[in-house]
Amino acid sequence: MTRSRARDPNVCGVTAAIAVIDGKWKTALLWLLESGPCRPGELRRKLPGLTEKVLTQALREMEADGLVHREVHDVLPLKTEYSLTPFGRDLSEALAPVADWGHRRLAKLTGSPASS
Repeated sequence: MTRSRARDPNVCGVTAAIAVIDGKWKTALLWLLESGPCRPGELRRKLPGLTEKVLTQALREMEADGLVHREVHDVLPLKTEYSLTPFGRDLSEALAPVADWGHRRLAKLTGSPASS
């Protein structure tokens, strides 16, 4: 899916929403940022396999889409923190039923009880 679909008024709403969270790391970043502001290094430690380059790209795209706020504190060394915007929090809340469905699906596949 292309990033342009996130801004195309002629696609369905679900397609526009998925275009914003498309990719391997964005939903995990949303999930981590739900608990509060995080520095980039914290995010990388919590997501093994996520490179600095890919993290930076994902956060920039999420910032451009209005999902995250980047705050640079004027201290040396520079301290940067990312947090969810109200719009990002709205998306996270909208995805909660999808996450619940995913947990039920995984439980069905593995034969274990679903937990929410």
